[in-house]
Amino acid sequence: MTEHSRAAHLSPLGGRRTRGPVRIVDTSLRDGNQSLWGATGITTGMAEAAAVDLGQMNLAAIDFTSSTHLSVGVKFHQENPWERLDRVSAAAPGALLSAITTGMRFMSWEKASEPVMRLALRMLATHGVRRLQIAEPMNDRDATIRVARWAKEEGFTQIVAGVVFTESPVHTDERYLANAAAYEAEPAIDRVYLKDPGGLLTVERVRDLVPLLRGAVRKPLELHSHTTTGAASQLYVTAAALDVDVLHTGLGPLSNGTAQPSLEHLLTNLDAVGIPVDIDRDAAARAAETLWAIARSQGLAAGAPTEFDLGAHVHQVPGGMMGTLTRQLGEIGMADRLPQVLEECVRVRAELGYPIMVTPFSQFVGSQALMNVLAVESGQPRYSRIPDEVVRFVLGHFGVPEGAIDPDIEERVRDLPRAAELDRPVPEPSLEELRRMHSERLGRALSDEDLLLAIVLPHDQLAAMYGAGPAPRWSPTPSVPPPTDLTSFVAAANALPRWRSLRIDVGGTRIALDRPAEEDR
Repeated sequence: MTEHSRAAHLSPLGGRRTRGPVRIVDTSLRDGNQSLWGATGITTGMAEAAAVDLGQMNLAAIDFTSSTHLSVGVKFHQENPWERLDRVSAAAPGALLSAITTGMRFMSWEKASEPVMRLALRMLATHGVRRLQIAEPMNDRDATIRVARWAKEEGFTQIVAGVVFTESPVHTDERYLANAAAYEAEPAIDRVYLKDPGGLLTVERVRDLVPLLRGAVRKPLELHSHTTTGAASQLYVTAAALDVDVLHTGLGPLSNGTAQPSLEHLLTNLDAVGIPVDIDRDAAARAAETLWAIARSQGLAAGAPTEFDLGAHVHQVPGGMMGTLTRQLGEIGMADRLPQVLEECVRVRAELGYPIMVTPFSQFVGSQALMNVLAVESGQPRYSRIPDEVVRFVLGHFGVPEGAIDPDIEERVRDLPRAAELDRPVPEPSLEELRRMHSERLGRALSDEDLLLAIVLPHDQLAAMYGAGPAPRWSPTPSVPPPTDLTSFVAAANALPRWRSLRIDVGGTRIALDRPAEEDR
């Protein structure tokens, strides 16, 4: 930052800050990839390539992985999650790698037992992930503290407890502050972060809430929001002026849209108000270019700045879930019903006690809303079909929502025969019993890493992963054998992204290839 990058008339805003330079958590590899590329866009080789320069940026942390990301790597890329962690750790040896968890599950949608969650935490820490962000979707502070203690005991060095933000008639600043005060007092928790998964914070809410949190928390305070409504880029500047220590941002193509604000634009904004940022800008530029090269090589769309849109405050459906609903409706020829589904999401959320629209609860609400709309379309009543996850939610398997569940809905769920089946206690085997059971099934001894994967993932996915071998390295200029005949030429051409027509003359032979427009999209 130089004097020429400041706007003198904005300096009073930056002058309010008292806590030194802003630090940055980069979210490109985890939340950017999940929000913009469906969690499938980044392979092990790509993460490894990007980590080299990310590790030189002097970041507070790299928001690197989650159980969802690790399971997606197995399912879609046949990549071993422990290899991914090891290779990225080696590529960025000085960086603090971070994972996020709800504390409820690991890879599977089933709620995990304490022994399985502890094993998952131990394996993450063993393979180089030493920072854990806990985003408990019920804002259950006892559950958050319990997971924080487990994580410290299993090898994590930095625990960040989330105060998960939403707007509803039952969520209050008093509850947020009570949680923040509890996390400030808990020795196992090192930092607190205000997590805004729906991008629902506004500048006005930040001006009200952040000073209250800052008064309750002397530990470092972080902010994580999304640009879904177009407000986050501006409110990040306000938060920095109000002494938030760390801001979560993305880089290049893995920022904006439904992801986090771009670091590039944040630096311009904070320079303008005179707030310093502790970051290596040259390394950031190199890391961004690597991410752009990945996007170009795969034909992946970059996040785009979002117009200011308060409509999301009504339905609160996060970006990833919006994409899922749109796809599901399109597959059944009902894409024009999206407004009705979003309206139904508002109603379902209220009936279920206003769960925060964050994984996994946003999926529960969205699925039930879609089923209700389809039921009404076919002449059946709402809630004529109820997925198991919603049944478990109403039965309290995921905790107690802050609002009351509609009595009629609760009675309807509890009267289902399926409710009795799902509410039946299931014995939780010990790790030793699980090891014996899976070792006998697979016919071999299992390491802790292999045992954990066998517990939480389908056998066919694991067989494909083990058979695939080490994940390939990524290069912006991959080494591809030159075509030797027409068949290999067509195959090589089809591997190139984003073309519609090729015309080539070779030794008097004319080759013409045309790709349908929908494939290019």
